[in-house]
Amino acid sequence: MSPEDDDEGLALGEIIAVLIDYRWLIAAITLFALVLGLAWIFIAKPVYRADGLLQVEEKNSGGIGSLKALAPLLGDDTTVSAELEILSSRMVLGRVVSKLKLDIVVAPRTLPLIGGAVARRYEGDEPNSPWLGLSSFAWGGDVIQVDSIDVPARALDEQLTLIAGDAGAFELLDMDDQAVLQGKAGTRASGQGYSIFVAQLKARPGTQFRLKKLSTETAIDELRKNYSVKERGKKSSVLELSLVGSDPAQIGIVLDDIMNTYVRQNVERRSAEAEKTLTFLETQLPALKTQVDSAEAAYNNYRQSRGSLDLSLETQGVLKSLVEVENAAVLLKQERDELRQRFTPEHPTIQAVDNKLQRLNERRKAFEVDVARLPDTQQTVLRLARDVEVSTRLYTELLNTAQQLRVSKAGTVGDVRVIDPAAVAREPVGAKPVAILGIALLLGVLLSMVVIWLLRSLRVVVEDPDIIESQLGLPVYATVPHSKIELDLHRKARSGIGGLLAVDYPDDDAVESLRGLRTTLHFALLDAKRNSLLITGSSPGLGKSFISKNLGVVLAQVGKRVLIIDADLRKGHIHKEFGLERAVGVSEYVAGQASLQHILKATVVPNLSVVSTGQLPPNPSELLMHERFVTMLTELSTSFDTLIVDAPPVLAVSDAAIIGRHVGATLMVARSGKHPIRELEQAVKRLAQAGVEVKGFVFNDLNVSRQRYRYGYKGYVYRYSYKG
Repeated sequence: MSPEDDDEGLALGEIIAVLIDYRWLIAAITLFALVLGLAWIFIAKPVYRADGLLQVEEKNSGGIGSLKALAPLLGDDTTVSAELEILSSRMVLGRVVSKLKLDIVVAPRTLPLIGGAVARRYEGDEPNSPWLGLSSFAWGGDVIQVDSIDVPARALDEQLTLIAGDAGAFELLDMDDQAVLQGKAGTRASGQGYSIFVAQLKARPGTQFRLKKLSTETAIDELRKNYSVKERGKKSSVLELSLVGSDPAQIGIVLDDIMNTYVRQNVERRSAEAEKTLTFLETQLPALKTQVDSAEAAYNNYRQSRGSLDLSLETQGVLKSLVEVENAAVLLKQERDELRQRFTPEHPTIQAVDNKLQRLNERRKAFEVDVARLPDTQQTVLRLARDVEVSTRLYTELLNTAQQLRVSKAGTVGDVRVIDPAAVAREPVGAKPVAILGIALLLGVLLSMVVIWLLRSLRVVVEDPDIIESQLGLPVYATVPHSKIELDLHRKARSGIGGLLAVDYPDDDAVESLRGLRTTLHFALLDAKRNSLLITGSSPGLGKSFISKNLGVVLAQVGKRVLIIDADLRKGHIHKEFGLERAVGVSEYVAGQASLQHILKATVVPNLSVVSTGQLPPNPSELLMHERFVTMLTELSTSFDTLIVDAPPVLAVSDAAIIGRHVGATLMVARSGKHPIRELEQAVKRLAQAGVEVKGFVFNDLNVSRQRYRYGYKGYVYRYSYKG
């Protein structure tokens, strides 16, 4: 394997080891997330979606195809982007809010979190009985319908409270919870600037309802939050409208009204130009009719006074040309008046119309020269006939245009049409319960990973014996795996039932590791001047007493005479595991109250003896500094092959530093996952400052299963046994 592959394997093994170590935390957090998911499914209000389709048609005439000549009077082509804006405008939504009274918001007051869920699931006809005696909350079956409400300007958008009474009676409170009026369902109630009409009220007396009168702007904004419109497909001219809400019947009605209101305003807008032009024509037609009548009367009177006169063929041709020029001039003037409403006189379009009028005037002047050469009678008849012909033709054309505009206005259908009316989905939108639980499960696992990462980041503790060797430069003589049996023995020891792991369970993995330590110590103490061994640690709870007593047992089992001295004169408890008494021990000997023979206590293990702490003194440090303590160590070392001295923690008290100067070697116990490397470094430094050299470490309570995952086949092997 390459170094890169090796690193990846170690990283994967480390991850697996950490996950196994924190498996119960992962399970707890994941279970908690699932419970939250179930709670969300229960309390979340279902949201439904209604949708509909509109089509924007690119046409600008009314219902008759022959009226295309009226296109300039009926507006320009419709653009989809403009219609999208109109559909979300206050013009459309404001009408819907006013018609459907969406500016009135009323709902029963429910208990936070669970009240709404309970009320939604109630299926009775009468109001539900209150839970836990909370009668002011609604629990299902409550009905209220407010048709109108008027409030002072300061109360707009503020929450009011309506309290149900007996037989449809109610009381209205303002935003300061002050009573403003009392009334009864079915009749209008007024008072203090408030007026309300409650059409229906069915609730337990004392039930409260939350009521708001929204301003038009606020009501429109609230509607826009749940409303959306977009074009379905690029350049399809098909608009998709959707509305979401908790009341499926209500959102269907609202969306239908939005579409109908939009179509109605579109038709009104399309017929507005025709209506304006029609109004103008209807004001001009009576004057033109009078002008026609006057021209005909003058023509007839002249002919009667002169006798029957007929126009020559030449005169008739001149008359026809003059009439055509006059009609064309009148139409151009009308067109120019229309254009002047949108453009200035300098606009090219108007300039073009002016040029046409000028050319018509020049033609008319040319015809007038021809008319001047005719006899006077023919000139008069020609003029009168021209007036009759021009007036009649102009009146007829305007009359036809007015009729066409009336037909166009009546047949206008607008540029949009409803393709699909509002349809409400049967199932609520959003994630399904199964999906919610799946998301909750995933989030729970991810959250547990984050928590583990935080714990690992904040917990800078030693879990690998290699770290001690690499950073402190001291050997780790033994790595003692975790033992569940030792935990049971320790709990029994608290109740007075003693027990030793090395005696009762000699095949345990931890005992086997201590046997390896026994071999190592044999070579480590060869150069030592004394046969005594100090076992201590940096802080309490590391298992130094466990190492001391079980190491003593495995040393004694090979025939060595071993003595364990409990020098922890503050909390020593080694005597309990051997079933011995604390009295008459180190304290009594140093105080001169007992001899060596009196403090030595034999154990059930052959070749193993124990010296207990004796009575716990008030000044243990001073007692350990007494010369009789040194004498005790010196004399006992001549009677035993190995002395194991169990001392208090280094960083807690100075006792270990005092004892360490009088023993042959000092071992420190480090416990997996209990302290940072800096703590061990400080303990070694503290002993070094006192002149005590630490020989090495015993790494205790290592999680073997975790290490197997961490190191794979390269890891340590802690178990090797035969089974018959």
